[in-house]
Order: sequence, then C-alpha cells, then structure tokens
Amino acid sequence: MSAGTARHVVVIGSGAVGTVSAIECLRWGHRVTVVDPGEPGGEHATSYGNAGWLSSHSVIPPAEPGMWKKVPGFLLDPLGPLSIRWRYLHRVMPWLIRFLLAARNPTLIEGTAQAMRTLLVDAPKLHAGLATEAGVPHLIERRGVLHVYPDRAAFEGDARSWGIRRAVGVEWLELSADELRQREPDLHRRYTFGLVVEEAGHCRDPGGYVAALAALAQARGATYRTTRATGFRRDGERLLAVTTEEGDIACDAAVVAAGVRSKALTATLGDPLPLESERGYHVMIPGAAAGPRTPVMASDAKMIVNPMNGGLRAAGQVEFAGLSAVPNWKRAEILRDHLVSMFPALAGTVSADNLKVWLGHRPSMPDGRPCIGPSRNVPDVIYAFGHGHVGLVGSARTGRLVAQLVSGVAPEIALAPFDPRRFL
Repeated sequence: MSAGTARHVVVIGSGAVGTVSAIECLRWGHRVTVVDPGEPGGEHATSYGNAGWLSSHSVIPPAEPGMWKKVPGFLLDPLGPLSIRWRYLHRVMPWLIRFLLAARNPTLIEGTAQAMRTLLVDAPKLHAGLATEAGVPHLIERRGVLHVYPDRAAFEGDARSWGIRRAVGVEWLELSADELRQREPDLHRRYTFGLVVEEAGHCRDPGGYVAALAALAQARGATYRTTRATGFRRDGERLLAVTTEEGDIACDAAVVAAGVRSKALTATLGDPLPLESERGYHVMIPGAAAGPRTPVMASDAKMIVNPMNGGLRAAGQVEFAGLSAVPNWKRAEILRDHLVSMFPALAGTVSADNLKVWLGHRPSMPDGRPCIGPSRNVPDVIYAFGHGHVGLVGSARTGRLVAQLVSGVAPEIALAPFDPRRFL
C-alpha cells in the first residue's frame, strides 16, 4: 500500500483514542467505520470518567524503584490509594512483576519519561484544535494545573520525579503559602506549598467532549455500528474483515482501540499482550459550594480535583480486581472524604442525594507506555491502547499516529518505545 491510497478502516472502540483516530483517518481521505457496543462518551466508557486533566507533564510511570516493598501493604489495605484484591492476586501477578521490573532503576524511568513526553507534548493545544473543529471549544481550557503539598519538604520527597520532568522539558512555577491562598482561597491551610504547570490544560466534560468528537466524525462521513467486535478474518497476513456479533465488516485496515477489551482481540491475532485494568473511581458533586478555581492534585490524597460543567469531580484510586468484580464503593467514599478535607467549606453540604459515584477501567501496560503500532502477524491491524492514566490527554497525538500508520507514512514521533512487539 502506497502513501495516499484510500482504505476502508474499521476502528474498534469509540473512546477518546478510537474517536480521534477515526477523525484523523478521515482527514487522510480514508473511509471509516467505528464499531462499539456503547454510545460514544457514555457512562460505560473510561473516557467518560476521566479526571479531565490534559497533563502533558504526566510522563512518569506509576511504578517507582523499591515499590515491591509496598506490595504487602497493597494487599492488606483494601482502601489504600493502590490496592489488590486477594482473590485476583494470582491473575495479576505476572503483570505486577513486569510493572515492578519496568521501574527498577532511574534509567528505565527516564527512558519512559522521554518517550511519553514525545507523545504528550502540546497535547492541550491539539485538543483545543479538535474541540474547535467539533464546535465545543469551551470544553477545553488551557489555564494550567496545580499540584499542592503540605510543605516544601513533602515536595522534595518527589524531587526525583520532578527532576526527570524538568530534564524532558517540563517547567513550573512555585507558589508560597500566601500565593497559594490567593490562588485557591477554599483550599485547606495545611497545604503551604504548590506548583503550577502552566502548559497543562483540562477538559470540562470528558464524556461530552468525546460525544462531540464522534458527532464530528459522523458529519465527515464515518459510519457507526453499535455492536461488539469479536475478532478478525484474514488470509495469512492480509486482513479481510473485522468480525462482530452482527456479522463481518469487510475492510483492508483496522484499529484496535477498545481499551481493556483490546486484550482479547489482540490474542486472536497471536499477540498475547499484558494489558490489565487499573480500576479507578470518581465522585461528582453537582453545584458544589466550594472547590478549586483550577484543577488541583493533592500529594497526600493522591487525588485530582477538577471543576467541571456537571459539578466538582474528584478522581483517583487504583484497584486491581479484574473486569467482573463488583465495585467497592467505600473507595468512592474515601475520595469524598479527601475532597471535604481539602476544601472544608464542603463539610455538611455533601450527602448521598447530591453525590454521584462512578467506576471505570483504565487500560494499562506494565511499563507505563501504551501500545501504538501494527500487529506482528497482520500489519494492517494497528494497535492503539494501554494508555493507563493518560488516555484522554494522549488521544490527540495517538490518533494522528494511527492515521499516519494506516496511510503508510512515517509517524511524526519515534514509535519504538510504544511498539507492541516489545512484549513479544
């Protein structure tokens, strides 16, 4: 296939990554069909429950050197910021070992940070452009994000991570206690040190944003099929069709962007990739009486608080329990309690009647880098999943990379760090 040849591309998944991939493939002149059993931007989707940060500085993998020492605590504390359910331990152990080994020394973390920076740099600008195209520019704001610490000593405890960020080009502005009070008067006074990453942005309604992007894709010619993809029909290395619960869809290219459900699809092509669900929770307070003026992350709570169109959202927590385990809504209650602790004016205003809770599945690779690239056995199938905590922010450039791969042109960044074959 030569560059410029129009193809019929089936995009599996209508989340942020799949939807942007559809738009960018259309931009290159391809015919696009999107397959997903749910509505774009619906509550079933991980994109819907995203914390809303467009954090181009989120380049550090979740693991850190020496983290293996904390694993017993993850098992013993079911309500900690990261927990593993005992009954799921045997299933997640191979992934967990890879997760810990991928961050066993600073050199490996620095390599991941350099790669992730190429994927995320300028992401707020790219999203602002997409939102304008979709007629929803108000959903993307580029006013920076705030990290807060009890004191400078607590910040210094994260010095290694911030040093790596600085080495890959991230800059920030430090705030004293007085400056923090002026910027965020509702914030608890126990926080006396902060920093602002001015290049970052945020989304005021992730679900609404993805729905608007899907409407844009449809307006430009994409066809949407509400069904579940089950596999592929092929002739050797040549793709013939994507199989679904409602029959085959003939095509000559496909994109797997189905989040945590991508694992089963790649396995049908002989690519058993180590994709795992990091279950994440959020709480929403419609019409909150207090909160931040700009998005904020508290170092002690390990939680992001973001003012959105639908209310004040607090998101965080990592739970390993698989796709089918019932939610542990006590984890959402912890987010609520942290939220009230951060913003004392909320005390007495939050009740079950005005609190919305949600659980979703972050699709995560053990080394903190997504899979972006072709299947090793069927090159016409492009993988684009496993973004973990950066699915929304990373979707803008990922979609561009997918379209470039489908079109047979050189990707705009080096894809070796994201090559799915690194696990095979």
